[in-house]
Amino acid sequence: MSKVVRVKYERGVLRPLEPLDLREGEEVRIKIERSVRERLKDLVGILGESSEEELERYLEEAWRQ
Repeated sequence: MSKVVRVKYERGVLRPLEPLDLREGEEVRIKIERSVRERLKDLVGILGESSEEELERYLEEAWRQ
């Protein structure tokens, strides 16, 4: 079975944002993909433009394409 599940990283632990259909102690493999928003924050920081307004503008432009 393969399923994409959103999680949040808090205090060193990945916490699922929805219930998981897993047995206690079951091991799974995960693939970590950062959100578009997080990747854009990194890119904007590298380019020297770090305002939240500019980030939102980039996101809006990206979704329109």
